[in-house]
Amino acid sequence: MLGAGGAGGAGGAGGAGERGTGDARRGALGRYGEDLAARWLTDAGMTVLARNWRCGRTGEIDIVAGDGEVLVVCEVKTRRGGRYEHPMAAVTPEKARRLRELAGQWVHAHGGAPPGGVRIDLVGVLLPDRGAPVVEHARGVA
Repeated sequence: MLGAGGAGGAGGAGGAGERGTGDARRGALGRYGEDLAARWLTDAGMTVLARNWRCGRTGEIDIVAGDGEVLVVCEVKTRRGGRYEHPMAAVTPEKARRLRELAGQWVHAHGGAPPGGVRIDLVGVLLPDRGAPVVEHARGVA
């Protein structure tokens, strides 16, 4: 397993009445999904540059990666199979706006945009009750 990340992109476990246990479970689920996503991106030839990059109170980028000369900001959504919305349906217009803003802040903090520009991707991780996890990668979602 890759190094531990934060709880960004977590979801799917516990309910409102399980604050302590549910939050811990969601955090572990999110970290596991981010680990799988980082491995998926690396196996696809991308270079993971950062994980769980925070920008003050604006938010967090789950994974920042390089895809050749393109900077890729990746949102990771992890869900347990059948219990909640599909992870690929989780990027709302508001979330897309925030990801664009965070991407701009990353570029500003790191010396400008790369020659290939910036792309925002979504990696959805679905953990079925049985069988192997399913990882889906959608490029240029926002």
